[in-house]
Amino acid sequence: MDKPALIYCYDAYCGWCYGFSPVIKQIAADFEDRLDVEVLSGGMLIGEQVVSIEKTAPFIQGAYKNVEELTGIKFGEDFLWHINNPEQSDWYMNSEKPAIALSVFKSYYPFRQLEFATDLQYALNYEGRDLDDDEAYRHLLDKYSIVPEAFYAKLQDPEFKEQAYYEFALCKQLQVTGFPQLFLQENDSKFYLIAKGYTAYGDLKARILHLLEEGAG
Repeated sequence: MDKPALIYCYDAYCGWCYGFSPVIKQIAADFEDRLDVEVLSGGMLIGEQVVSIEKTAPFIQGAYKNVEELTGIKFGEDFLWHINNPEQSDWYMNSEKPAIALSVFKSYYPFRQLEFATDLQYALNYEGRDLDDDEAYRHLLDKYSIVPEAFYAKLQDPEFKEQAYYEFALCKQLQVTGFPQLFLQENDSKFYLIAKGYTAYGDLKARILHLLEEGAG
């Protein structure tokens, strides 16, 4: 690897990752010349963990307020409608499709993957888009000038599903048990855990500067 990297383990359905979005975007901008950024989808809700909004809404009704209070981010009314009217919503929280979508996006713009990941979280948590629905991604294709037919063909391609599940496995290998988690990777075998859960910008920047001064880049 040419230079150290920030490895951001996130999940599209993680509310704390949504709250962390402004922090990680600012950190990535601050260290643009010194650190690469890689986003790994964590697979928080796959297989038996896939859950209907009706079952998880009572938890989210309290949790989102904690995220807002600590991080200053806001959840949108269109998202909160599903949380407050779960019996009328057909949502299922399934991490697979947004993870595949991120893998597809990386094939177009690998250096903008953090931007796309945070766009997915905004689409869900503010705009109230169902990330388990193919149409939830269409507005972003215009933003990034991606041909819809090509994107949707790749979204169904087993190769990109395999890539998504490979990222899930990498997060397990890094012993990620919750999201967000952030590592500074010095080389192929040396990783430093620098954030576990939401971390304030000032604290995170200080940790990174310390490691870089110590020689991780």
